[in-house]
Amino acid sequence: MRFRFALSQAGIGLKRNLSIVISVIIVTFISLSFVGASILLQMQIVQAKGEWYDKVEVSVYMCPNGQSSSLNCSSEIEASGEEINDVQNIIHSQLSDDVESVYVENKEEVFQEFEKVNPGGVVEGQTLTPDDMQVILRLKLKNPENYQVVSDVLTGRPGVAEVRDQRQLFEPLFKTLNSASALSAGLAVIMLLAAVLLITTTIRLSAQSRRRETEIMRLVGASNSFIMLPFLLEGIISALIGSLLSVSMLLLVVKFFINDWLGSSIHWIRFVNMADVALISPILVGAAVILSALASFATLKRYMKI
Repeated sequence: MRFRFALSQAGIGLKRNLSIVISVIIVTFISLSFVGASILLQMQIVQAKGEWYDKVEVSVYMCPNGQSSSLNCSSEIEASGEEINDVQNIIHSQLSDDVESVYVENKEEVFQEFEKVNPGGVVEGQTLTPDDMQVILRLKLKNPENYQVVSDVLTGRPGVAEVRDQRQLFEPLFKTLNSASALSAGLAVIMLLAAVLLITTTIRLSAQSRRRETEIMRLVGASNSFIMLPFLLEGIISALIGSLLSVSMLLLVVKFFINDWLGSSIHWIRFVNMADVALISPILVGAAVILSALASFATLKRYMKI
């Protein structure tokens, strides 16, 4: 009965300050959407790194037949079979603790991969053939972080044009995603601050408009906690609605934009899904409830002398 009365009083307060309550809901919705997006983006980055870094290889490009930008291939003669074997022997003898496996990709295999990007082998008006390709040694490392050790040992060896870490292809993407995540988190903090300020304003206005009622309740012996409860419920309900809207928005974005659209066209990466949104939903809702309750409580203690 006591809680039902407090809930009815909270409803009265929400109706009286409807415009501000709507503002609280909107700001909470936007801020928590940014928070959720930032968390999901970080989950995507960690997930992608875990998948890609385990799969990426170190590629040892041997000198091609013809001109090369590598100073080590200035003779314009492709790496000989003996030089390729020497590099493999060095890998097995000096880098056995760092390299898990070695795969030699011959010219025909390299050309097949090249044709997937350049149909018919045509690039910049020239038609290339398998003979124009270069042999590539694909190294699977036991620890991808040890790339520099492998590079130091193999760079400059006879017949070696370049040693390339495929992780370098992904670093710009990860940096961009991290920047977007940081920007989203920064905006979320600003919007959360705005939401807290709006909640305090709402509670202060509501308490002032019902000062006579609270005085009567105090005179008849109502406890401070019972007097404060309706106002606390006002802030919590407003923030709760905003948080539920943000969760709904994240579910829709992940379902239709990420899973259905991106997921159907990009198959080489596993995106965050609905389960991930469900995982962070309690965090978003809990944060909204806790922040609104603390803001409401602090406001009542400071301004209303309850």
